[in-house]
Amino acid sequence: MSINDWLRLIHPILAVTVVFPLIGMVTYFATQTRQRRLALQAQEKSKIPPVVGKEHVNLGKILTSAVVGVSLVGLAHPIFKNIVKQSATDSPVPQGTVIFIAVMFLFTIGTLVCLYRSTAPQKLWRGLFAALSTAALWILGSQDGVYRRTHEWQVSHYYYGMVATTLMIISLAILPEIYQSKTWRKVHITLNCIALLLFIGQGITGARDLLEIPLSWQEPFVFGCDYANKTCGG
Repeated sequence: MSINDWLRLIHPILAVTVVFPLIGMVTYFATQTRQRRLALQAQEKSKIPPVVGKEHVNLGKILTSAVVGVSLVGLAHPIFKNIVKQSATDSPVPQGTVIFIAVMFLFTIGTLVCLYRSTAPQKLWRGLFAALSTAALWILGSQDGVYRRTHEWQVSHYYYGMVATTLMIISLAILPEIYQSKTWRKVHITLNCIALLLFIGQGITGARDLLEIPLSWQEPFVFGCDYANKTCGG
C-alpha cells in the first residue's frame, strides 16, 4: 500500500474507532434519560441517576464534532487528490478554486465552533451558524473528485453521511429548546432516530465501498473494466 492508500483509510479508521463507539454511548444515555423522565412523570422512583441527562448532552456534543470532523476528512482526501491529479495535466484546477476550497474547510470548522459558543438565548445566531456550517459542508461535497454515487443516491454512502451530519448539526442548534418545549424534544428525538438509521446505513455502504475501491496501483486496470458487462482486461 502506498501513502495515498493509507490516507484513504483515515476516514473509515476514524469512523470505526471514534464515531461508532460514540454513537453507541450516546444512544445508551439517550435511552436512560428517556426512561428516567418517563418514570418521574409517572411519579415513580427511578434507579437511573440524574447525571445521565448531562452525560447524554456532553457526549452528543462530542459526537457532533466527531461526525463533522470525519466528514471533512472523508471529503478532503478525494478533493485534494483530484487537485494534485489535475495539476499534472494541461487543465489544472485554478488557484482561486483551490484557495476557495481551503477557505471552505476553515469556514466549516469556524462556524461550527461559533455554534458551540452561542449561548442559549441566541436562537438567531445558532440558526445562522448551523445553516452556514451545513452549507459549507455541502459546497465541499459538490467539488470534483468526491464520489457521490448520485445515480444510486438511495444507497449512496456520500448522501447518507451528508444527511446524517446535517441532522447532527441541527440537533446541536436546537439543543437549548428541548428543555423548554415538549415539541422540540420530539423533534430532537425524531432527527436523531433518523440519523441513527443513516449511521447504520453508513456502516453497510462504507463496507461495500471499501470493497469497490482499488489500491492506487490497481486503479488503471480496475477503472478500465466494463462495469456493464462485468468484465476486465478484454
